[in-house]
Amino acid sequence: MSADDPDTRLIERVGRGEPAAMRALVAAKLPRILSLATRMLRDTPEAEDVAQEAFARTWRHAAAWRPGRARFDTWLHTVVLNLCRDRLRHRRAARGETLPDLADPSPDAEAMLIDTQRGKAVADAIAALPERQREAVLLVHYQDLSGAAAAEALGISVEALESLLARGRRNLRARLLSQEGER
Repeated sequence: MSADDPDTRLIERVGRGEPAAMRALVAAKLPRILSLATRMLRDTPEAEDVAQEAFARTWRHAAAWRPGRARFDTWLHTVVLNLCRDRLRHRRAARGETLPDLADPSPDAEAMLIDTQRGKAVADAIAALPERQREAVLLVHYQDLSGAAAAEALGISVEALESLLARGRRNLRARLLSQEGER
């Protein structure tokens, strides 16, 4: 499996405590990790905190990393997903919510960067998806993980991932069509 994982040598160096290796790892992985956390949390400073915690965990656990169980990239995405889920749960608990988290209608930094009305509609529709469907869509379509890697990151079978993706796409399509009908 180490031949299949392009990060194996870098993680081994991080595990030996090489600061240069950690800097290289952060430089390589930060954009995608930050993108995933920002899309999930819709809050850039909070997403930055999640990314920092994910890399701190990488530094602490790299020495124990054993190639072959999972690709490092899949493990890192799983860590970020779990950290984001925890933060979303804490948000809901702080507001006394027990229902699924709905998208905040006010624009955030990411929404301001999206320069088309269609792009904002898609971002809002993704944010409004049920949690597991949103995670599946983000991992496969925005993080470019393979179906197998995304399924592993979510802790489900490939068939369950395909089902989540199908439901997520149907929900997105219906939401976007209804928004177009409202215009």
